[in-house]
Amino acid sequence: MLKTALKLLLPTLLLATTAYSAEATVKIGTGVEKYEITGASDSFTVAPNTRLYAATKLTGVEPGVVNVVWSKDGKEVSKTELKVPRASYRTHAYRTFREGDSGAWTAKVVGADGTELTTASFQVTVQ
Repeated sequence: MLKTALKLLLPTLLLATTAYSAEATVKIGTGVEKYEITGASDSFTVAPNTRLYAATKLTGVEPGVVNVVWSKDGKEVSKTELKVPRASYRTHAYRTFREGDSGAWTAKVVGADGTELTTASFQVTVQ
């Protein structure tokens, strides 16, 4: 009888105590193919109106949203909200770089609660 009770109770306990241990990676590049970044680097020389992509792989993240916060020289420039429908998910955001956007950049992935999940630093020269 105890074994039967445990078989019925254990799945309920596991569902009730599910905790998310968030892990994330972000890579910056010139494109995304099959959910993977292409042209990855930490330094880019680009023409005006060129997109750079932040490809993110999330594991153990509570479904909802994350934000990619784009910062230049330590100052937030823009934010892109991305939907995360399940705990393990790949997604990406992009930013179009224009004249005057040369400098040191970061793309920070932030959870819905404001927790920083990961960040990537890169240099951009717009010619």
